[in-house]
Amino acid sequence: MAPPTSIKPKLSLPKNRLALIIPVALIGFLIVYESSTEYVPPYEYGIRASRFGGGILKDKLEGGRLYFTAPGVTVHHFPRSVQIIEMTDSDKERAVPEARVIPRIEVDTSDGSKVKVDVTLLYRINDPFLLIDKLGPGKKYEATVETNAIGALKKSLGALLAEDFYHESKRIEQSNKARAMLNEALAEFGISIDHVLVRQYFYEKSYQQQIEKRKVQDQLVFTNRSLAESSKEDAAKRKIEAEGKANADVEQTRGDAEVTKIRAEADLYRRKKEAEGDMLVTVAGAKGTQLVNSAYASAGSDNLVALEMAKVLDGIEVLVVSDTKNGLNPLDVEQMVRMLGGK
Repeated sequence: MAPPTSIKPKLSLPKNRLALIIPVALIGFLIVYESSTEYVPPYEYGIRASRFGGGILKDKLEGGRLYFTAPGVTVHHFPRSVQIIEMTDSDKERAVPEARVIPRIEVDTSDGSKVKVDVTLLYRINDPFLLIDKLGPGKKYEATVETNAIGALKKSLGALLAEDFYHESKRIEQSNKARAMLNEALAEFGISIDHVLVRQYFYEKSYQQQIEKRKVQDQLVFTNRSLAESSKEDAAKRKIEAEGKANADVEQTRGDAEVTKIRAEADLYRRKKEAEGDMLVTVAGAKGTQLVNSAYASAGSDNLVALEMAKVLDGIEVLVVSDTKNGLNPLDVEQMVRMLGGK
């Protein structure tokens, strides 16, 4: 039986060389593009460093742009947004998830107490060239900021008494001093501190109890003082009210007396005028009677009496006729006058 013959595969080249050249050229272009370009995001800075010569370039690459780089040049990225360091042991006290978290600091106060403090530190990179030149690439600057911040905070807050942490103004004053110290220390690295915020503080348990007991005593003293002041104010109020009532009563009595006096004077005036009027009427009546009496006593009074008697007969309609010569004729006025004594 004849041995089997082996069949060797034949390699076939593409008929069209362009089908091979285009992909190779495209891959080569992508490799060159990736190695000679660098995109810096809007929220970052870029600093170029050459491995072959020139070292670190001072020119700062602004974010949001694509840059062409020479072979051997590396672009180092640094954040331009505000960076946050949270010094706390509590997850609830963290401001933002992106913050760098380190343990809370322990401060030795000037009176020998220990206070643990939660602090939020906000800082930013102003000059990335100084940063990379002094500290190198990457996030080495974070350790530098943390170390300086802990030292400045312990020194500044340590100048306080333990109970001074209750006073917001004193905490803020010392926090600002720590911020000034940090800005001075980190300026050579191109870093500035925006804010140092003391968010929470914790006393030792024994000291906390002493503070609370003292605060209760202070509040009791304040309460007693307030009660005493309140009693004084109440007494002063009652005194003023009593004086006001007394003054009102005096004025009321004075007013009543004035009214009584005015009414008495008015009544006296009225009675006086009434008496004067009655006297005038009486005098006038007396004078009239005197005049009448004088008229009766004077000459011709007989005629006056006869006229008065004639008035008595006024309205009589009965006519009486006498049959004698001495009879009375009411219609004969002269006769009536003579009969009554007139002339």
